[in-house]
Amino acid sequence: MANKVSETVGKMILITSSIIFYSLGRINMLIYLGVSVLTNYIFAYVIQKTGVKNKWVKALPILINISLLLYFKYLNFAIENMNLLFGFEWKLREIILPLGISFFTFQQIAYLVAIEREEIGSNIIDYLTYILYFPKLIMGPIVDPADFYLQINDSTKKKANVTNIVIGIKLLSYGLVKKVLLADTFSRAVAWVHDNLNEATAMDCMLLALFYTFEIYFDFSGYSDMAIGISTMFNIDLPMNFDSPYKAISIRDFWKKWHISLTKFLTKYIYIPLGGSRKGVVFTYVNVMIVFLISGLWHGANWTFILWGLLHGLFSCCDRLFDKLEEKVFMPVRWLCSFGVISVLWLLFGSSTVGEWKSVLYKILHMKDTSVSEGLIAAFYLPENQFIYDVLHLDYLPTDIRGFNMLVFILIACLICFVPENNYRNREKLNIFSMLLASLAFVWGILCLGTETTFVYYWF
Repeated sequence: MANKVSETVGKMILITSSIIFYSLGRINMLIYLGVSVLTNYIFAYVIQKTGVKNKWVKALPILINISLLLYFKYLNFAIENMNLLFGFEWKLREIILPLGISFFTFQQIAYLVAIEREEIGSNIIDYLTYILYFPKLIMGPIVDPADFYLQINDSTKKKANVTNIVIGIKLLSYGLVKKVLLADTFSRAVAWVHDNLNEATAMDCMLLALFYTFEIYFDFSGYSDMAIGISTMFNIDLPMNFDSPYKAISIRDFWKKWHISLTKFLTKYIYIPLGGSRKGVVFTYVNVMIVFLISGLWHGANWTFILWGLLHGLFSCCDRLFDKLEEKVFMPVRWLCSFGVISVLWLLFGSSTVGEWKSVLYKILHMKDTSVSEGLIAAFYLPENQFIYDVLHLDYLPTDIRGFNMLVFILIACLICFVPENNYRNREKLNIFSMLLASLAFVWGILCLGTETTFVYYWF
């Protein structure tokens, strides 16, 4: 409705809503966000208005953004490792990590580059709308500024679109149930194994790898679905961030389907400027490893993330090196190997230390106990499940079949990950079945919101 009065009024409402949304997470971080936004806008304005040609002057605001990201996320990590390596006794700093700093820092860098390349103007209202837009502010997707500017200034998008509202509600509902029903349930199971690692069996540890693989996917893709759904209601198209990544048949294929906006950002702003694949085979592999090292560091200040990134880079290089040979391998075997590697590396990603990851792998490889612990099975008990069993007179199933609830969740997760096409690709398929499913997902999602829930990528 605001757009009918004025485009500026509509943008101001989005900006205000975004500030309120961010303050609900951590209000004191509004100061840092405000300083970051103001500083970057001043640099962008000066660069555009003065026509600065010196590349070092243009690079200065980008270096400042990276330096602030390094300070907030990695200073204490660096101090801890310096103390460990050289016996220093430096004290850790009391640093409060701003919410979504990794995401909006990358958005700031994309904005500055777009200004330097004269792809967009330095309009303050458009800039604030782009950076602060609440569906993507904390956890992405990372959006190209030129594309976003075109959309918020497109006169054809001013009026409410009933079809887009329906599509948006559908995606929001699917994303919500992915998060609160699937991701949060698998999260409880993952937490139980980590909390009881000494008592956990080899089978518990195998299931841990599988459950965390499902948890992080349903968590992050659920958020992306919700962000895209909300934006669709505003007639704004956010990019697809996931494309059935667990159907990948190689690690390279996986990164074409997982967190697509991050992959595109790293390719555009790091891999290509480094030379991409234009400088020969050796430099291509070096550039790939640099990109994946940065990806690992971007996710967090821990050796687990660094090793996770490097191992993904190593497997990606192997895919390039043995590409012709891999093509001859039976497709299901390629998929199974890829999914296995991805799950083992997610196990590393979700571990607090590299040592913890190694101890879990040690238990799995030795396979001394193939039983499943009662505590892990109990993590899948939900009151909502029992209600359905009672209504359908199937209450004997969880009693007679040990781990029945867990098996149901595994089956549902596998069906969603491996069978249907991506929600984003199916978003315009509106029929009675899809809307009934969306309605059920929305109601179930709301019922599951009994306690506070956070996202895995919330602190990245």
